[in-house]
Amino acid sequence: MLRQRRDHAELDRLMNAFPAAGADGPLRDRLWRDFVQLVFSHAFAEETVLWPVLRRLSPDGEELTGRVEEEHQAINDLLARVEKDKDDPRREALIEEAFRLVREDIRDEEDVLLPRLRAALDDRQLRRVGAAWEAVRMAAPTHPHPAVSRRPPGNALAGVPLSGFDRLRDLIAVDSPSGRRAALALGALAATGAVIVGVRRSARRR
Repeated sequence: MLRQRRDHAELDRLMNAFPAAGADGPLRDRLWRDFVQLVFSHAFAEETVLWPVLRRLSPDGEELTGRVEEEHQAINDLLARVEKDKDDPRREALIEEAFRLVREDIRDEEDVLLPRLRAALDDRQLRRVGAAWEAVRMAAPTHPHPAVSRRPPGNALAGVPLSGFDRLRDLIAVDSPSGRRAALALGALAATGAVIVGVRRSARRR
């Protein structure tokens, strides 16, 4: 579980550095971008890899993961509002509330969920689960998508195409006309990819 705890420490560092970065400027923008990207890639990997294992192995896994998934959804909704309108007068208050929820989520995971996984798995199993978590995190979405399911397979069906869209958004200036056109084009491509994956899965079930 060292990988997850490293992410938690980095999130804590980013949240602590953000208020001291000033009202505007490149440092504040970079801290926010890094925070958002890590929040969503981390949470997506947990929901795809870790929490299904916990639900299978722990008698109260459904209750525990359900609570954390509700926290993830609330964070997703808040950060979607923040990203939607940078001039929203409530933006700072929304960011503070998002930080509070992220810190609460980290405490729940550190104090309850990760210890349960550690107790249920031996070292070899933990390494395998950790490697799977890291692989998923590296290919996960990096921006809020409130409508995406919190559980597999729904999150993977939507999340894999969205990941490509998000990571291109991270590389291009979407505020420019050319950036917006590129983002829209990739969004259409991502949606097409999601439909193709869904059709193929449906066909295999028949």
